[in-house]
Order: sequence, then structure tokens, then C-alpha cells
Amino acid sequence: MFHPRRTIRALLLPLLAGLALTALPAPSAQAASTLTNGGFESDGAGAAVPAGWSEYGTTAASFSEAGGHSGGYRLSHWSSSAYKVETYQYLSGLTNGTYTLTAWVRSSGGQNAAYLSLKNCGSAEQRTDLPVSTSEWVRVVTSVAVTNNQCTISVNSDANAGNWINVDDLTLTSGSTGLAIKGADISSLAKSEALGGVYKSASGTTGDAVTLLKNAGMNYARLKVWVNPADGWNNKTRVLAMAKRVKAAGMKLLVDFHYSDTWADPGKQTKPAAWSGHGYSQLKTDVYNHTYDVLNALKAQGTTADMVQVGNEINGGMLWSEGSTDNWSQLAGLINSGYSAVKAVSSGTKVALHLANAGDDGTVRWWFDNARTYGINYDVIGLSYYGYWHGSLAAAQATLDDTAARYGKPVFIAETAYPFRLDSDDALTNQIDTTGELVGGYPATSAGQLAWMNAVANIVEAVPNGRGLGVFYWEATWTAVSGNGWDPADATSGNGWENQALFGYDDRALPATAWFSHR
Repeated sequence: MFHPRRTIRALLLPLLAGLALTALPAPSAQAASTLTNGGFESDGAGAAVPAGWSEYGTTAASFSEAGGHSGGYRLSHWSSSAYKVETYQYLSGLTNGTYTLTAWVRSSGGQNAAYLSLKNCGSAEQRTDLPVSTSEWVRVVTSVAVTNNQCTISVNSDANAGNWINVDDLTLTSGSTGLAIKGADISSLAKSEALGGVYKSASGTTGDAVTLLKNAGMNYARLKVWVNPADGWNNKTRVLAMAKRVKAAGMKLLVDFHYSDTWADPGKQTKPAAWSGHGYSQLKTDVYNHTYDVLNALKAQGTTADMVQVGNEINGGMLWSEGSTDNWSQLAGLINSGYSAVKAVSSGTKVALHLANAGDDGTVRWWFDNARTYGINYDVIGLSYYGYWHGSLAAAQATLDDTAARYGKPVFIAETAYPFRLDSDDALTNQIDTTGELVGGYPATSAGQLAWMNAVANIVEAVPNGRGLGVFYWEATWTAVSGNGWDPADATSGNGWENQALFGYDDRALPATAWFSHR
């Protein structure tokens, strides 16, 4: 655990004990149009008030100390008792426009609130919560429109005894941030509704789940396509029907081709039964025809796909064994066949390639280096990131940053989720059902679920050069409804995911739907 040295507290408490201002001080006379001492290097360790910065509240809990992200020092908030403190810097003489604050941060978690803020800028205050990361630094960004030639940069903690944050390398530069994609996979929805599934607003009013999610800020829906599933759902006909609802709600559409009759993922890429005896050459035709058929039907009804995944979590390839990564030239041929079909229907539709495990940069590099070597065509890279399986937020951030820079492509999180509770709402044990499986600092509560989604959104938003497109939640509407289990061939199979839906066991929209309103 990283925490401020206790010697700092001993030094500062005699000086500052009991100091609690009742009103925010007037802006400093030294206010300037550039950020001062953003790396906290000016004073060395032990500065009670870092140069260029002001403090408000329990000021003894805010100080610089050794152990920077870069350089020798950082800003820390910590106290052995509960505290509320703000470390801030007022800038004047700014040219009006949009600015982005970037910072490297760590946090113990456990606070009532710990966030960066841009405020008094002439537009609405913009905040970014600090992700929980006790050892590794994570980069976060916040952007704001300055309309009154001034702005206050603020680091805030409302903390319990022993909670801490580290902040370093703050910069304020021209430009804006945000996420183009604030989406969710709702592939389970139509079958759920047909079997009696109900969806309600947070206040308990029954409504259409697509509309409820749209009203929360969701702007992109992801729908999987199986070729000939045993239950007749998530096939071409069903996707066409759901696409009408998605587009009528004003959302964009991502179509996720599994090229299977059931789940395709790193552990299984089983050919559809209808293609089971086909060799490589015929499979290329199968992929083209199936992809074209579904997408052309969508286009014909006025619901053209905005993005398409050619394959789902294809770490090991697809359509095994012919399309395995044991044979890259054949895998390339199959993917490029799908790519060609997408572009033949709509040249503006983006093609995404989707791998699991955003925390494993080495595997992602290996895969996309091979894709480059073998001439695989694509526009966008999607990665699954489940924090309880795929490593730390810092590791996922490193992969996203490296991937976007190395291949010059936009990146997005194609799947993520988090539990809001651990017990089951049906007879099947949940995928994540013990506290030991959780990500540290993120409890299985509605607040923990929201905090996780904000943290994932934050690392995608921070991908340099605007290459972080956004996030899809998986699977927002898969509540526990009898008959809508995981196995399309078994109507009695249960759902191990209902504790990670965005609707609670009372069918009401959960607080985590607020993440859709992320910048």
C-alpha cells in the first residue's frame, strides 16, 4: 500500500491543526494563464502548501511528499482521522475555448468522494472520480469549456480515516475529451421480454428497456448474431426486429457476428452446423454470404449497421480449425471475406476486430502484429475488459494506449461489467459470487458497479489523440427470467449474469446506468 509518510503528519499537525476555513479564499494574486507546479517538484517533500496551489478544509491532510509518477514528488491527501480537503489552483487570463486537464493518480479507495474538478470556468463544472489503484498510476482526463477567461483546477477528498490519494503531473492543454460510444449489449432483451421479463425506471415505472437506457444516455447498442441457434433467438430475423427498436430510439448499432450457432469466445469457436463439413475455401464464401445477407437486410429496412464485429473474442481465431491462429493466412482470408461483405453493403460501416483480455498487452500485440503481417483488414480494435479476470485498470490502460499508438486505430472496450450484488436471483450460481473474486476497492454494490463503469470509461477517455472511442456494457438487460438462460439448447439453463445486469432484482434501472451520461 502507498500512503503518505507518517512523519509528514507529525510535521504539519502542530502548524495546521484545527485550521478549517469557513469560506473559499479569494483567488491568488499570482493567478496565471498556465498551470504552476503541476508536477509538485518546486518544494520537495513536506510542503504544507505546494507552490502555486491553495488549500481549503482540513489543510493538514494535503501536502507534497516523495514518490512521484515522474520526478521526485507528488501531491498527497491523507490523515489518520476523517477529513475533507481541496487543493486548488485558480487560473485567469485564459483564452476562451475547451481545455483538458490530465493527471496521473492513485487512490486507496474508501472515500466518500475523491475527484478532480474543473470549475468556475463559465460552464458546468466537470468532474472525474479517481479510480481505485493502490500501487500503479492511472492517467485520467477532464475537459471543460472556458467561457469567462478563467478556471479553477481542483483536487478534492472527502475521506475517512486513513484513506489517501496521490496526484502528479497535472497539465492543462487546449482540446476536449469525451466518449463517442456509451453503449451496451442488449442481445438478451427480446427473448427476456417474450418470456415475461419486465424493465422499470429507477422510480419503479414499467417501461421499454431500450427507451429507459436511451433516457439514461446510452447511444449505441450491440447485438450478437448466431447463424442457426437452437432457440431461434439472436439470429438474422431477431436482429432485424431489434435493430428497428434501436434505431427508432436514435441509437447507433453494432452487429457482433459470432459465426457459430452458439457462444464464440477464446475457448470455443465452433462452426455453425450448416457449415460443419466445409473446408477453408467454402468457409470464405459462407462468411461473405452470411455477413452480407444479415447486413443487407438491415440496410434494406433502413437500419444500416454503424459498426460490425467480424468475429467475437477471436484471440485464437474463428471457425476452428480452419480459421485458427495456427494458420494465420487462412484466418486472414476468412476475416477479410467478412470485411469485404461489410463494405459491399455499406462502405461507411466500421469493421471492428475483437479480442478478450485488455490487461494482456503482449497477446494483443502478438495478435495485431500478425494481423499486419498477414494483411488483415479492419478499422477499429475492440477489447473485452473484465477487471476480475483481466488485470488492473493500469494494465488495461497500458494496453489501450499501446494498441492505439502501435496500429494507429481507434480502440474501445467491447465488453465490461460489474456485479451490484453477489447472490443469485435464480437457481444457477453466478459467474462472480464471492468477495474474493471482486476488484479491490470496488464492492459488489450499486455504488461499486457505478464506480467501476466510471473508472473504465475514464481510462478509455484518456487514450491519447482522441483514439478512445468508448465502452459497451455487457449484458445490460440479462435479468433472471425463466427460460432465458445461458444455453440456447436448454430452456432450463439458468443465468449466471443477472447480478451484473443494469436492472436490479426488482427490475428497476440501477444507479450504474448513470455512467451512460459520461462526457
